[in-house]
Amino acid sequence: MSRACFVLLFFSCSLAASAAPLNVVFIIADDLGAADTTPFNPDCFYDTPNLQRLADSGMRFTNGYAACPVCSPTRAAVLTGQWPARTRNTDFFGGPNQHFGQALPAGYNPATDGSFGRHKNRPLWPAPYLGQLADAHTTLAEALKQEGYATFFAGKWHLGRLGSWPEDHGFDINKGGFDRGGPCGGKKYFSPYGNPRLSDGPPGEHLPDRLASETARFISEHKDGPFLAYLSFYSVHTPLMAPKNVVAKYERRKQDRGLNDGFAPEPPRQNRTVQAHAVYGGMVEAMDAAVGKVLDALEQHGVADRTLVIFTSDNGGLSTSEGSPTSNLPFRAGKGWLYEGGIREPVIVRLPGGTPPGSSAAWPVTSTDFFPTILEAAGLPLRPDQHRDGVSFLAAIKDPAAEHPDRPLFWHYPHWGNQGGTPGAAVRLGNWKLIEWYWGKDRELFNLVDDPGEQTNLAARQPEKLQELQTLLDAFRRDTGAIMPAVNPNPTVPFENW
Repeated sequence: MSRACFVLLFFSCSLAASAAPLNVVFIIADDLGAADTTPFNPDCFYDTPNLQRLADSGMRFTNGYAACPVCSPTRAAVLTGQWPARTRNTDFFGGPNQHFGQALPAGYNPATDGSFGRHKNRPLWPAPYLGQLADAHTTLAEALKQEGYATFFAGKWHLGRLGSWPEDHGFDINKGGFDRGGPCGGKKYFSPYGNPRLSDGPPGEHLPDRLASETARFISEHKDGPFLAYLSFYSVHTPLMAPKNVVAKYERRKQDRGLNDGFAPEPPRQNRTVQAHAVYGGMVEAMDAAVGKVLDALEQHGVADRTLVIFTSDNGGLSTSEGSPTSNLPFRAGKGWLYEGGIREPVIVRLPGGTPPGSSAAWPVTSTDFFPTILEAAGLPLRPDQHRDGVSFLAAIKDPAAEHPDRPLFWHYPHWGNQGGTPGAAVRLGNWKLIEWYWGKDRELFNLVDDPGEQTNLAARQPEKLQELQTLLDAFRRDTGAIMPAVNPNPTVPFENW
């Protein structure tokens, strides 16, 4: 072959490769905080070599956020590109005052609602919410399916009862997604699973590995693309369970490092301050190994160079309840709280030919932003009427020094969290964050660059900044029609018992 023919063939192949549709692998963990991973915490107690491998070949977003401090609302925000306040899903599905997809009745009176449970005697009755991903929303899966993508879901769904499962919202294949928020049937994280959308494997098969195997199989069968593989781990949600050999590794590590469990007050709870939980370490490492299996599949089947990979989580690490297995330091509190420990997330993105390997970007990004980012990266038209609250951050993926939009991020959580968090809302703009508590506690204003642990309330010293952010938060609630909690005229539960 002549040199001219070779060059022509090379450029023809390059153009063909560049014209190939972009595949998408989206991976979301459950209850995993940014500090639980080595790319965001080099001193992390847990080993996450595959997340490190992804970060080394892609980009870390150091200001990554979940749209809510609990799981279901964040997961709905990812799939719809809309704030939880707008979709009327502001708490985990199955919590108090869920209305199972039904519109609120005319003249709704929270005082007569019988679903409040232990919250009925607190100062506020939590706001009602739908508890279902409404059919009216066009999901990320549906948008890609309309463009010829094969769509696959594996793992945790927790976005509605039968009739509102992954296959009802644009996914061709569903392996393990139904209404439950954790692996609650069978032997939980080990087969038999007792899961109506996941057949049992051999006795003792481990759930995160099985979900990764199903994802790898889908990649193999659809390597000619385009495809969306959406791997939604149950890990590292309770129950706290992991393979015994991996747990033993972390028990030795805890002993070798002379670590002891440590806690500090986060009224009305105690907040873990030391990462030293051996079982949780095993869960994190097993989840990371499953990520590695998926990354390996992309390489083995020759599609890594045309596949966008995104990794994130749905809320912060669990630090104040249910075994308090992890610490989110330097961030305050954890899952269920509007402090940074409850909403800061690992966000890692790898776009072939677009991401500077091993880079990081300081753009604040949140769950609603993945939908438009994926569409733009794939060269597909943006649909602002669908992902109306999301902003594409493709520019940052290509150039971490790119100027980012000076736009606010919002949270609306009108509920009493199982982990001790309380009803409130928050807004971040630039380096500043305001938390407005709905139950009477003073507003808190923090400079997150100077004070990432949110220890110094600057509200009294920065009245103009306080008012600026308050104005944004008020406008956000009006725009989304955010449903507020109702005042209980006769509360009887003291603060220490919340």
